Amino acid sequence: MLFDSHAHINSEKFDNNREELAKWIEESDVDFVMDVGCDFESSVLSVENAAKYDWCYGAVGCHPHEADSMDDETLLMFKGLAKKPKIKAIGEIGLDYHYDYSPRDVQQYWFRRQIGLALELGMPIIIHDREANNDTIQILKQEGAFDTKVLLHCYSGSAELAKEYVRLGATISIAGPVTFKNARRAVEVVETVPIENLLVETDSPYLAPEPYRGKINMPMYVKRTAMKIAEIKGMDYEEVAKITCDNAKRFFDIE
Repeated sequence: MLFDSHAHINSEKFDNNREELAKWIEESDVDFVMDVGCDFESSVLSVENAAKYDWCYGAVGCHPHEADSMDDETLLMFKGLAKKPKIKAIGEIGLDYHYDYSPRDVQQYWFRRQIGLALELGMPIIIHDREANNDTIQILKQEGAFDTKVLLHCYSGSAELAKEYVRLGATISIAGPVTFKNARRAVEVVETVPIENLLVETDSPYLAPEPYRGKINMPMYVKRTAMKIAEIKGMDYEEVAKITCDNAKRFFDIE
């Protein structure tokens, strides 16, 4: 029993083999996949994929890279998508100061507006934070985001910051980089955060874990992340798989 809590089945990288990918998922130990939007077009595909596949659920939102494309009309269209069946979160939203594909003030403005949308709809929020730790947590606090459920996707911050997020009620999602040889910080996070506050993800098609590093990542590979967490925490793999799956179902309100 595995729940890939963050993937991009909607990615153009799967346009030529999405049906084959779906078959592979159905033949694997993965029971659930959260298909996460990055812009309006990919969010529409998330809605369609959630309707098509029993194991698929969706999230809709605008990634900080695409913040420049946002306007009030698009936000209203996201609101409509969020009300579709099996759409369970607003995301991925947040800040990315590594590439700065959109100006930082624009990223921050639409991050706040999308937090407001999630609060209005009573939906969980999936956060993207790259090299913007301080601004991300401050905006989340200022906008009252912790009044709903907050998930730090593909968490790359420190163990101390993770402890603060958990104190605030957030959930931490661990991705494939925890399996890399130089993953000291990710290992410290897994050691620090209680298993009840952890999810596992692939961020497919990106960030494939060992031994698939450098290849296209797929939801089935989430097993490698769960196995590594089990190793770090001294737990059985089956126990980690079940607990993180139950955590994700509870976070996303899935029966």
